[in-house]
This record gives sequence, structure tokens and C-alpha cells, in this order.
Amino acid sequence: MSDAIILASDQKKTLPLWLLAELTYSCPLQCAYCSNPIQYADARANELTTAQWKQVFRDARKLGAVQLGLSGGEPLVRSDLEELIADARSLGFYTNLITSAVGGDEARLASLREAGLDHIQISFQGSDKKLNDYFAGTPSFQHKITMAKAAKKLGFPMVLNFVLHRQNIHQVADMLRLAEEIGADFVELANSQYYGWALKNRTALLPSRQQLIDAEAATNHFRQQHRGKLQVIFVVPDYYEDRPKACCNGWGTTFLTVTPDGTALPCQSAHELPGFEFPNVKEKPLDWIWQKSPLFNDFRSTDWMQEPCKSCPDKEKDLGGCRCQAYLITGDKFATDPVCSLSPQHHKIVEVVEQAQETLPQHQSQPLIFRNPKNAKQFR
Repeated sequence: MSDAIILASDQKKTLPLWLLAELTYSCPLQCAYCSNPIQYADARANELTTAQWKQVFRDARKLGAVQLGLSGGEPLVRSDLEELIADARSLGFYTNLITSAVGGDEARLASLREAGLDHIQISFQGSDKKLNDYFAGTPSFQHKITMAKAAKKLGFPMVLNFVLHRQNIHQVADMLRLAEEIGADFVELANSQYYGWALKNRTALLPSRQQLIDAEAATNHFRQQHRGKLQVIFVVPDYYEDRPKACCNGWGTTFLTVTPDGTALPCQSAHELPGFEFPNVKEKPLDWIWQKSPLFNDFRSTDWMQEPCKSCPDKEKDLGGCRCQAYLITGDKFATDPVCSLSPQHHKIVEVVEQAQETLPQHQSQPLIFRNPKNAKQFR
């Protein structure tokens, strides 16, 4: 890209190809697996303005970003969403709206299309009204179906996302039938990963091994019956893997998140990590943040690694795994991701997984803590 900033020769040359703009933490839903921060109640007053977001877009394009995800919370809450999309498209971004669709209607979708939006992903919390509305915390199931059909009518690819967990994973076959009935082009069955609210609710959300086996079998059966008609991806929880994934394709190599207040992060959960001064676009240029800030540089190479990562032949492949997951489970942000079977603290994952194999009576199950400001206060 001709206007991309050239990095110094002693720096690893990486481009933030994907910019995730978390426009707001406000949301009409209160999902118990939400990845947004626990302490978010007062965030609305500090959100970036329209002009500030436009500057972020310009600066990210200069760094090489080409894909723009617009998320939240619920991005439809922002009344300037059309203006932001139009600006992003004028800069050459491919724009993707990640939404619950709650708070929108067909006219709003049409205005987003006219503004230049390329892609919409609509989330569902279940395959039926009862379970969807329970986990969403608001009556929304039929509205989501209406909005998905409207998106298809307007020419958007119909992309649906179902976050799977212990209490809805048995519905996978029904989820896929629903997606087929409403004309979806792509379905992501994404098992919850345990950060933010999901970590607080892990006991109630982590599925058993048999549940995962049954869900994958149902997914594979559907794929065989619908080859080429509907693409389906099934994302397994990290806890059931024996090798970690490279965090965000490699820390500070591909993904750049900007939160509603302008904090820039290498991944959505990096705010969990202690000992960092989190850079903010209100105070520092985005090129400095990406290239020079300690937050983005400390885990870019393999120099930070402890054993067994340091001498592992796969260290350039998995890069030590997820830093946030390592910290949240071990208390050490430099530790090997405990998902890895070679980690000296892998037993902590094993214990959680073993607990998930137990079938508890409903009255003994841990109650879910839903995402809303009132509940957030108890974690401060």
C-alpha cells in the first residue's frame, strides 16, 4: 500500500490488517458469555466521537488495515453508524457489522447498505424463542429472524453466529435447520471462550465432552447433507484442545482493537493483563501505538517465553498461546497457556474440564450472572 508507514529495519514488519472498532459497550442484551469488560457501566460518557473514530479509520488505513469490524456492545446504538460506515468505505475498508440486530429495522438496514456496508453478521442465542430470549435477556428471537431475512433481501451475505455453551449446545441440529430455513449463507457455531463474563459463568457454560462430540457429529451430518449450499464452521472451546492457538494470529501481527473510549489493544481481552499502561488514541498516534508501545511489542517475538515454550519446536507456530488465558488461569501473563498439555499448570484446565463432565441437578447449578450494569457493580 503506497501510503503505508514504513517500519524501522529493527522492527518486525507487521500490518494490522483487521481493525475491530468496538463502537460502544451499550447493548440491549445481557448475554452471560459476553466478552466485553466486567466494569463497563460508566463507559458511555467516554466514547470516542464521530470525528475521533474517523481519525482512527484514517490512521489504521495508513498502517495497512483493510478489514473493518464494527462491533460493541451493540453498534446499532450509535446514531452515527451510517456516517462512520460511509467514511470507512471512502477510505477503502471492507466493512463488517457484528450485531444482535436488536434496535434495528429494515429501513435501518437499507440505510446502512446505502452508506456502503459490505457485510452483516447477526447473532442468535438459541434455536427457539424460549432459549434465545432467556440468554439475550430480551424478547428478540422473531426480530432477529426478520432482520436476517431483510439483510438477505438487501443483498448482504446472510451470516449467522450462534455462541454455543452447556445450556444450548444440544440445539446445534435445530440451529442449522433454522439457518437453512431463513436462507443463511454462512453459519458460525462458536463455542464460548472463557474471558470476561464467560469466565465468571464458566461452571454453568462449559459443555461436557459428550455434548461436544454430539454437537460436532450433528454439524458434520448437516455438512454432508448440504454440501456447497451452506458453509458451517464449528469452533471448539480452547479447554478441550491439547495445544494452544496463536493469540489473534500472533500478538500484534494482524489484529488491532480500539475500544469505545479509544484504548488500543492487540486483542479484545488484553485489558485483563496487569503491568501495562494501555495506550489510547486520544493521547498517542495509532502508528506509535502499533509500532512502539510496550503493550503491542512485549509479546510480538518469542524472547519473552519461559520454559517449556522457550525450547518448544512449535513456539513459532502457537507463540505460547493466549496471554490473557494464561494470566486468568495461572496469574502469570508470561506462563505457557495452560491449555497446552506441556504446561506445568495444565492440571488447572484438566480439573475444570473434569468438573464439566458432571451432570448436576438444575437446582444445584451455578446461577448465571447476566451482563448489565447492576450486576457489574459487584465485581468492582
